[in-house]
Amino acid sequence: MKNIVFGLMGVVFSLPSFAQSIDAPSVKAGDSWIYRTTVEKGPTGWGQSRSEVTVSHVTSSSIYYSTKQSGSTQAPNETFAGADWSRSRDVNGKETVVNKPLSFPLSAGKTWEIQYTEQHPNKAHRFEQWNNKFTVIGFETVEVPAGKFKAIKIEEEGRWNAEMEPGQSVVQGAQVGQGGTTMVTQIQKTTALPATGRTYKAFWYVPEVKRWVKSVEEYYGNGGVRTERYSGELESFKLSE
Repeated sequence: MKNIVFGLMGVVFSLPSFAQSIDAPSVKAGDSWIYRTTVEKGPTGWGQSRSEVTVSHVTSSSIYYSTKQSGSTQAPNETFAGADWSRSRDVNGKETVVNKPLSFPLSAGKTWEIQYTEQHPNKAHRFEQWNNKFTVIGFETVEVPAGKFKAIKIEEEGRWNAEMEPGQSVVQGAQVGQGGTTMVTQIQKTTALPATGRTYKAFWYVPEVKRWVKSVEEYYGNGGVRTERYSGELESFKLSE
């Protein structure tokens, strides 16, 4: 099997005749991409890493692939995605699509939504409701370490609502009286309070690469402040013929 390797080039990869509609890619075993990922959490948290995504096998409905951090001695993480690179996981005992950055065929103005409610997703929330709307913005040129590409941009704006798990806290203090000092313990109950937030995502997809060359994912908390940001840029890729 012949491999074609790309990366660190100044060539502009163009869409065939700037097609108005982009079909699903023909992903094959051996296709791989190396991304540089930057993670920002809170006002001071920052980190950067490189990861390699490699396709192991493909079926009519799924792409099975591994992800490995560059320089890590740990075994790669084996997972799968839909044929359109959508991500699914268990939600309330049912396999559910939770992220769908691409919906083929892609054309400017196309929209789609992902909606689901998850019960007890973590210790803090009784439930979470997610509503994410994706929109194909159109074509634009983007430059990343792997080169300059004419890509089709997809944006997502999402909202989530949650209800906090009710709980209780124990407060202890000393009370001084005529008989001496007595330790007093009080149990304070907390009610199930609502919480909301937003998400923003953007993906720059290039058909010749079979994947996005750049991505941004931002998460905003209950106070409207961004809590996390993940950005990725393609450094190189290898496609099998």
